[in-house]
Amino acid sequence: MASGDVRLATARGKVQHHGSERSWESYRDLLLVLVQKELKVRYNNKVLGYLWSIANPLSSALIYYIAFKVFMRVQIEDYPLVLISGVFPWQWFTNAVGSSTGLFVGNSSIIKKVNFPKQIVPLSGGLNHLIHYIVSIPVILLFLFIFHKSPTLSWLYGFPILLTIQFIMVYGISLLLASLNVFLRDLERLVGIVLHFVFYITPILYPLENLPKRFRDALYLNPVAPLMVSWRELILQGKLDPMNLGVSLGYALLFFAIGYWVYRKLSWKFAEVI
Repeated sequence: MASGDVRLATARGKVQHHGSERSWESYRDLLLVLVQKELKVRYNNKVLGYLWSIANPLSSALIYYIAFKVFMRVQIEDYPLVLISGVFPWQWFTNAVGSSTGLFVGNSSIIKKVNFPKQIVPLSGGLNHLIHYIVSIPVILLFLFIFHKSPTLSWLYGFPILLTIQFIMVYGISLLLASLNVFLRDLERLVGIVLHFVFYITPILYPLENLPKRFRDALYLNPVAPLMVSWRELILQGKLDPMNLGVSLGYALLFFAIGYWVYRKLSWKFAEVI
């Protein structure tokens, strides 16, 4: 048995032993093992694992740069930075949300055999993607230095704020989708279509300034847009707009409330359906 499987089995045993306590302390080991297991798969070969993990957003940014800057010749200053500052946070969001539908179904063996708060599963997935985004920040810094820019002191408080808001939003959406997908197995395909649509109506490939003024108020109808705009403004300009932060936090808390409510309504049936 692999060392990761041994740790997982040990954590399961602890959960079963302390199952009646219903305390997060009783399930900390299980959460830690689940996160470590995913990180080990992603970064199995330390150097190559890291390079492969950032290859997807970098290749996406390169494709968009060739399409829009080289072929279509869009007149946007420092366009590679515009792409990097939008694509990296978006990849965190879309990877976490896109993979969330299979979290409960994919961990059916644990859910059937162990009595524990099942929201730990999407929590571990959310932490995994959060860590992945954090370790990609040096790539963003590299591009800033290449274009003779540097981070500002506002990063010290801006990054923790945006990381927290996006994590809450992603976790809420993951709870919602993972719970619904137990009963609606085709949800994964619908989520992929929605994410593809949201990508193009969110200022990721273009800065907010390029959006016609008559459409900017409608930006707040897109739950992800104020958050992505905040990431770009922080990374490139070192500032945070209180309005965008407030709207983003409101959406994050709303998704968390809805996701947790749906999870509480459906979780008691998971073991039967899975």
